Amino acid sequence: MIVTKTDIEGVLIIEPKIFGDQRGYFFESFNERDFAEATGIVTRFVQDNESRSTEGVVRGLHFQLPPYAQSKLVRVIEGEILDVAVDIRRGSPTYGHHVAIRLSGENHRQLFIPRGFAHGFVVLRGDAIVQYKCDNLYAPKCECTIRWDDTTLNIAWGIDCHRATLSPRDSKAQTLEECDTLFDYNIDYYA
Repeated sequence: MIVTKTDIEGVLIIEPKIFGDQRGYFFESFNERDFAEATGIVTRFVQDNESRSTEGVVRGLHFQLPPYAQSKLVRVIEGEILDVAVDIRRGSPTYGHHVAIRLSGENHRQLFIPRGFAHGFVVLRGDAIVQYKCDNLYAPKCECTIRWDDTTLNIAWGIDCHRATLSPRDSKAQTLEECDTLFDYNIDYYA
């Protein structure tokens, strides 16, 4: 696999090795040993999620607070999304900054999002099937959402914001500034 660092420490682009021939292709979407060796990150994923969304659907920006904070490894099976990770660790030199990467069924890229980040995506074309691994279980009582269109985050989503389709929960989300409880850059959320 090829691991590419982004502008924010800890957020990584993972590109698996694709084996293709006249029959199609094969690749390992995840191998715990190879992932640890290539990234230096030792984590155990305990939950796999999958969503199907239509063009213009925005999901996020979601995160879970400790003790159920989650790392995610996101990939697209079909379609194309803009996947976004926002640093919400107060005191971080990149607090409020984001990484936005196009993931598609064609490019097979994956995005690793560590604990301490909010995550969201928008479907850029057609329908998209998104799968992501989480290293902690879903805990509704620890779930939080930041407004996807928070102007202080300055995320270029690549769609007409007035035509975005949101869940009721995402429509009522707070801005980053309004969130009382976030992460602290000086705390190791993997300890």
